[in-house]
Amino acid sequence: MFLKALRLSLVLWVLIGLVYPLVTNVFAQVLFPYQANGSLLEEDGVVRGSLRIAQPYTGDQWFHPRPSASNYDALDSGGTNADVARADYQAEIIARADAVRDESSGIVQAVPNDLVTASGSGLDADLSVPAALAQVPRIARATGLSEEELSAIVARHTVGRELFLFGEERVNVHELNQALRERGVR
Repeated sequence: MFLKALRLSLVLWVLIGLVYPLVTNVFAQVLFPYQANGSLLEEDGVVRGSLRIAQPYTGDQWFHPRPSASNYDALDSGGTNADVARADYQAEIIARADAVRDESSGIVQAVPNDLVTASGSGLDADLSVPAALAQVPRIARATGLSEEELSAIVARHTVGRELFLFGEERVNVHELNQALRERGVR
């Protein structure tokens, strides 16, 4: 009885521990090579990050991602877990909203939530369409590109709901900034 159980355990270990992961990895590499390798972003042959993980973009010429509770450190991901009723948290949110309004020269009055609050992981690379559009006046002033051209970039990179049901329309900050690089923004 013991030998039978040992043989079964070894067979299952080989199947589940070796064969299954190997087959699924090969399957993913063949059908989805870009995603299977981490959706890496390369610039001039150098890996600069991942399309799925937010990176800090500073400078008025770039689209900025959501604030990060972990300073965009993928090894320390997580939300703030801050109590929204705390006075210091509310002051931080108000300061972020005022900064967005100032950057837009007062054009943006209703600041989108995702420009002032961190995501649950602190590494969300996507923004809502209103959050991206709220940054257009600042980027237009910094780059000389027209607001219409920048809005068109946002529209071209807008992704719809998953399976037409889940989530909201969104844009990837990396893709937007890559489109700016292609137009000569540095």
